Amino acid sequence: MITIDGSFGEGGGQILRTSLALSLVTGKPFRIENIRAGRKTPGLLRQHLTAVNAAAAIGQAEVEGAAIGSRAVTFKPDSVKSGDYAFAVGTAGSTTLVLQTVLPALLTAEGPSTLTLEGGTHNPFAPPFDFLVRSFLPLINRMGPRVTAELERPGFYPAGGGKFSVTIEPAPALERLDLLTRGDLVARRAKAMVANLPRNVAARELAVIGKKMSWPSEWLTVEAVDNSHGPGNVVTIEIESRNVTEIFTGFGERGVRAEAVAEQAVQEARRYLKGDAAAGEYLADQLIAPMAIGGGGSFTTSKLSRHATTNIEVIHKFLEARIAAEQASDRVWRVEVEPS
Repeated sequence: MITIDGSFGEGGGQILRTSLALSLVTGKPFRIENIRAGRKTPGLLRQHLTAVNAAAAIGQAEVEGAAIGSRAVTFKPDSVKSGDYAFAVGTAGSTTLVLQTVLPALLTAEGPSTLTLEGGTHNPFAPPFDFLVRSFLPLINRMGPRVTAELERPGFYPAGGGKFSVTIEPAPALERLDLLTRGDLVARRAKAMVANLPRNVAARELAVIGKKMSWPSEWLTVEAVDNSHGPGNVVTIEIESRNVTEIFTGFGERGVRAEAVAEQAVQEARRYLKGDAAAGEYLADQLIAPMAIGGGGSFTTSKLSRHATTNIEVIHKFLEARIAAEQASDRVWRVEVEPS
């Protein structure tokens, strides 16, 4: 039984999600204590409990401690079962983080799977659906599987109610992925989505992006949706290069001016464009585990976050993969992953 201290490193839910993902892949049971000890409200929240229950269903696992507020969980997987699954967070908690938990095991399962996930799709502090589709999944597909995702309706804080589906055609094993350079710049785009809000909110955001980035109007798109359960706003800046697409996001909040929301995304996009790294900070967080359970790989990133270094420590609990990270320059880190 592997024992995980949920208070180490960044001390958040990522430790639990990575542990669940690797337990499913390796078949190794674990117990995690001090769950989310580094957060204001420790223990399992609704989205973390949904991730535990989703992993239990897919891995036919025995679980102890699966309850709201629980600070310790014991997880004993059996075998991964592909199929059709539906999981609802029940709040605006992130559905993309629930997917992050179960996707690795289904990428090499015995048969195809479909997942329907309901909850938050565009949340601060979690990968938005756009990042999933445009940035992360294309790289996963280069490793052999075929994964597609379709958004039915967005879900914003606090109403939630978003819904998307994922189809997974697995591969026998994940192939090596190397992402050391971006390659030539292919396209640049920005989109401002508004749900149950005036369209001029999106127009103001795009005006900021057009001016600050010196982009023409044809690169800027307003998307107004009317099927969201509540109001919401998100702006995304997309930098598409030959080898990788990066997404930078600003989330609308009550009391925050539209111009400030756009400025947040602009600053992140500018930092990325000034450097030479292929993967931004958040994409780097997502790549290490798939590489470790598959054929390995390498990538350059602008920053190695505490999320990433914590993930590496959790991976070492389950796998004997060799993960080396070194700072190549002021703005570039290089990460090498050799599987066990």
